Amino acid sequence: MSLIETFMDLDSWKKARVVCRKIYEITSDGRFERDFALKDQIRRSSISIMANIAEGFERGTSAQKLYFMNIAIGSAGETRSHLILASDLGYIKPSQQKEFDEELVHTIKLIVGFMRKQRKQ
Repeated sequence: MSLIETFMDLDSWKKARVVCRKIYEITSDGRFERDFALKDQIRRSSISIMANIAEGFERGTSAQKLYFMNIAIGSAGETRSHLILASDLGYIKPSQQKEFDEELVHTIKLIVGFMRKQRKQ
């Protein structure tokens, strides 16, 4: 097990970073690119996942860490919802939506694991 020294060492942050990059890629093409409202919302919510993981990790108290990790989980849920709508609108394929959903659920599980460790300390 490797030592976690910065938020960049957290598997949850790494996974959120990958998802965010993929969100930027899929929202830069076709009809999705022209839906400015949804494009902006899904980008913001995906950014919020990794940003709140980072902010929480940098906070001084366990309560503060948990607070921001909970926000990251909420942002992951928001992103999942936006992706369902994107699939419904035909901006992405259902298989893409499913793949994103699996990645985001995995990210949430990683965040929850970090939170459990925080509570034990």
